[in-house]
Amino acid sequence: MAELIRVLIADDDPLVRVGLSLVLGAAPEIQIVGEAGDGAEAVALARRLRPDVVLMDVRMPRTDGLAATAELRRDGPAPAIVVLTTFDTDENLLGALRLGANGFLLKDIAPTEILDAVRRAAAGESILAPSVVPRLIGYAVARDPESDGGRGGRASAVLDRLTEREREVAEAVATGRSNAEIGAELHMSVPTVKAYVSRLLDKLGCANRVQVAILVHESRTGK
Repeated sequence: MAELIRVLIADDDPLVRVGLSLVLGAAPEIQIVGEAGDGAEAVALARRLRPDVVLMDVRMPRTDGLAATAELRRDGPAPAIVVLTTFDTDENLLGALRLGANGFLLKDIAPTEILDAVRRAAAGESILAPSVVPRLIGYAVARDPESDGGRGGRASAVLDRLTEREREVAEAVATGRSNAEIGAELHMSVPTVKAYVSRLLDKLGCANRVQVAILVHESRTGK
């Protein structure tokens, strides 16, 4: 039997909380341990209930999801925090990732993708939804004041430090593939993929997979 994944849902919309509870609660290995209507309540419940994963909305009253994420990260790397966002209207996504969120979900994604994201977050992966990776990268580069003046050349120079196999893994990470998908594509075991990703983060000086994706994008475009 799979190890139980304890999930806390933080969203100010009761209908969203109910919907997520129904979707996630249908999986036998997932247990909804609590629901919060704002960031302050999410922090308090996370500290008391010790969930494995927090689904964190960004726009909430009292304390928003960014502040709540920062507060929980001051406690340490656990729990995994997956940001819930509409993306098109929420310009704080990158801020959430910089603050230590493990990834993001769009609220209109399929139920199977929500389940997969929670499982991956519980397993220690960062979540990059393939369908929005290009938009996320474009947003990051457009917002980055250093995106002009040869940043693409610097990105290429950094990536040139990688071995051929490391570069292949970096390219796969940039597409948003999971560790299991990368392993299947490159004929590697999941533990080996994890080891490569950890090595990539260290060699490239990246905090998460999003930053790896941005580097790869910049090296291609020359921005």
